[in-house]
Amino acid sequence: MKLFENNRNVFKYLFIAIAVIIALASVVVSDYLVKNLSEEERNKMEIWAEATKEMATDTVNLNVNLLLKILTSNKTIPVIHYDKKSNLYTSANIELPESNEQEFLKNRAEDFKKKHEPIIIEIEDFDQYVYYDDSYTLKQLQLYPYIQLGVLFIFMITAFFALFSTMKMEQDRLWVGLSKETAHQLGTPISSLLAWIEYLKLKETDPSTLLDMEKDVNRLQMITDRFSKIGSAPTLEKKNIADVIQQSIAYLEKRISKKVDFELQAPGTPLFTEISEPLVSWVIENLTKNAVDAMGGQGKITYTISDKGNILSVDIRDTGKGIPKSKFKTIFNPGYTTKSRGWGLGLSLGKRIIESYHKGRIYVKSSEMGAGTTFCIELKKSN
Repeated sequence: MKLFENNRNVFKYLFIAIAVIIALASVVVSDYLVKNLSEEERNKMEIWAEATKEMATDTVNLNVNLLLKILTSNKTIPVIHYDKKSNLYTSANIELPESNEQEFLKNRAEDFKKKHEPIIIEIEDFDQYVYYDDSYTLKQLQLYPYIQLGVLFIFMITAFFALFSTMKMEQDRLWVGLSKETAHQLGTPISSLLAWIEYLKLKETDPSTLLDMEKDVNRLQMITDRFSKIGSAPTLEKKNIADVIQQSIAYLEKRISKKVDFELQAPGTPLFTEISEPLVSWVIENLTKNAVDAMGGQGKITYTISDKGNILSVDIRDTGKGIPKSKFKTIFNPGYTTKSRGWGLGLSLGKRIIESYHKGRIYVKSSEMGAGTTFCIELKKSN
């Protein structure tokens, strides 16, 4: 499982790196094209200004047709021509207002000047300026990288969530299949054990010994039932949460270290909730066993039940070694474990049972290194 987690992280970072490289390459290429087109438009305006200058001269060999063709060829670049002597503005490719045309062009010329240095036309008794703006095509090209980045960003988010959802579904199928297969495999030896108990009864075996064996076999049957329910919608029943916890404590007290003290703090009024008792009991017992491991087999575990309006909470506090804050969420990931044995499924399945099947919450409420940890389970309260 750890290998799967590491590969998943590598794949995620690789995907992000490739997306960033594509985005940067897109910006660089677009910037290159914008600069080239901007230079080309500048050259066109300089040629246009030169043609205007030639038209104002008295040159004998003037090719009027060529100059007129140059002056009328501009169909895309907004341009303002200012004659300083007459203080008159003329324009091309600009939509003009119905009134205050000169004031409007003067303001636009100032705006154009901020983007591009005006082209000055100076000859004897002739002082004019050419102001121009980027063409519509160039403006679109300037916006293109941002649009492309936006689309790429949306694609990245969509692909990431799709990948995450696919991996989560694969994990869910794996855990469900593993759980059901475990339940199936346990069925045969449990049936055999039940048959042996009946056989021993016929041999007049010590009744107290048979009673303990029956309890353990019944426990195995309940565990099998729990595993078989993973992946299926459980049947929910109204239960007093204090009774459920008390039964779990009663079972565990006889099977773990005698150096562990249990304390149940419950309000005077019973608090009921709609739950699958076998599954919720399994979560309580799993948290308890983890707490015993964290305490090294000695310490105190306190179960505190609280009424929070529409919600009831169960705090399970131990006096163990604690959990680093950076691991508060990681410990619920499938495969995460600090033990030399085990698959790291307990907290992951516990989270699924509480949040998916019971629409509640389970989380690390607090933890202090060397002092202990408090897990909190929140469930909907029933009236």
